[in-house]
Amino acid sequence: MARLHMGEGILRRKPIEHIEETEVVEGTRLERTLGLWQLTAIGVGGIIGAGIFTLAGAVANGTAGPAVLVSFLIAGVASAAAALSYAEFAGLIPKAGSAYTYGYAVLGELAGWFIGWDLLLEYTAIVAVVAIGISGYFNFLVGQLGADLPSWMLGAPGTGEGHRVDLFAAVLCLFIAYLLNLGIKNAARFEMVVVVLKVLVVLLVIGVGVFHINTANYNPFFPYGVGGAFTGAATVFFAVFGYDAMSTAAEESKDAQQHMPKAIVYSLVISMVLYVAACLVLTGMQRYTEIDPESGFSSAFDAVGLSALANVIAVGAIIGILTVMFTFLLGVTRVWFAMSRDGLLPPWFAKTHPIRHVPTRVTWIAGVASAVIAGFLPIGEAAELTNIGILLAFVVVCIAVIVLRYRQPELPRTFRTPWMPFVPALGVIFSIWLITFLAWQTWARFAVWFALGLVIYFGYSYRKSKLAGR
Repeated sequence: MARLHMGEGILRRKPIEHIEETEVVEGTRLERTLGLWQLTAIGVGGIIGAGIFTLAGAVANGTAGPAVLVSFLIAGVASAAAALSYAEFAGLIPKAGSAYTYGYAVLGELAGWFIGWDLLLEYTAIVAVVAIGISGYFNFLVGQLGADLPSWMLGAPGTGEGHRVDLFAAVLCLFIAYLLNLGIKNAARFEMVVVVLKVLVVLLVIGVGVFHINTANYNPFFPYGVGGAFTGAATVFFAVFGYDAMSTAAEESKDAQQHMPKAIVYSLVISMVLYVAACLVLTGMQRYTEIDPESGFSSAFDAVGLSALANVIAVGAIIGILTVMFTFLLGVTRVWFAMSRDGLLPPWFAKTHPIRHVPTRVTWIAGVASAVIAGFLPIGEAAELTNIGILLAFVVVCIAVIVLRYRQPELPRTFRTPWMPFVPALGVIFSIWLITFLAWQTWARFAVWFALGLVIYFGYSYRKSKLAGR
C-alpha cells in the first residue's frame, strides 16, 4: 500500500481547470504588465545572439560551408515543432514556470520536478556562458583602444597566464540581476530598447553586406556534404531557442492567453528570417574557409575594407548577446519562483517585492550563482552544463501537448498546435537525435545534478508539495 501511495504521489497533477485559484498565495503575486511586443522582444532577445555573431561563422568555416544556411533552416524547422507545442500550452496555462508547469499539469509531479530542477541549472549556466562570451568581446575592444587591464581579472583560472577571475563576466551577471529587480515593466523597457538596437545592427550588416557578395563564394555550396549541413544543424540548434525562457513570463503578460502564443511564433519567425539573410551575406562576402570562427562578420567586413563597420558590429555583438542573458535569467527566476510557490522548494523563495512584484530573493541568488560560474569556470566547462536540459524540456513539452490533446480535448485553447500529433512528434524525434551528439561528460554532470534533485525531492518536496495536502 505504501508503494502504491508513493506511486500515486509522484504522479499527482496540478488541476488545469482550477490552476488560477490554486495559485493565489499571499505575497507571491507577479504584476501583469507585458504586452505582445514586449514579450516578442524578450523572445527575440533570447534567440538572436551568439547564433548570428559567432556561431554562424564557426559552423560555416569548419562544418557546413555556405550550407550553414541549410543548417539554420533545419534547426529552425525542428525548433518550430517545439515552439508550436509551447504556444499551445502558453495559451492554455498562462502561468509562470513554462515547461516545469506544463509537465507538472500533464505528466505529474515527478516529471514537473525533473524538468524544473533541470532548468534551474541549464538557464543559470546559459547566463554565465553568455557573460563569458561578452567578456571576451569586451576585452578585445579594450585592447583595441590601447588599454592594458590587469591579467588577474581577464579570465577564469587556467584560461591564461595570471588569470584569477573573469571579473567583467561576473559583474555583468549581477548587473542583469539588478535590472530584473527593478520590476518587470522597467526591465522589459530596457530589453525592448536593446533588442531594437540589436536588430538594427543585424539589418545594417545585411543591408551593407549584400552589396559585397561574390556569388563565386557559394560554390561549392555543400563542401562538407549534406551530412555537414545536418551536423551544423545540431550545433546551431542551440541558437534557435529562447522562446522557452520567454514563456516563463506568462504570468506577467497583460493577456497571456492571446499574446503568449503569438509572441512565441513571432519571435521565432523574426529570428529565422534574420538568421537566413545574415548567413547568405556572410558566406557570400567571404569564402567559407577564410571566415573567422570567432568573429565572422567583423572579419568579413574587415576583409572588404570596411574596418570601421567591423568595430560597430563588434559593439553590436556585445549589445545583442546581452539580451540573451536577460531572457534566460528571467527564465530561471520564474521557474524557481513557480516551484517554490507549489511547495516543491521552500516557500521563502517565492516571496515577491511588495511594490515591484518581482521574486527579488531568487533573482539575486540566481544572479550570484551565474556570476560565480562566469567568474571561475572556463567557457567550455560552463557550456557543457547548458545543452541537455533544454532538449529534455522540449521532449517533455512535445509529449505533454499530445497527451493533453487526447486526454482533455474539450479544454479552451487559444492556439492549437497544427498537424497533431506529427508536429510535436517531430520535436521529440529531433530533440532526442540532438541529445545523442552530447559528450559523455555532459551526461555525467547531468546525472550528478539529477541525483541531487531526487534526494531533495524525496527528502523535502514530496512531503511539502501543496498537492500533498489535498
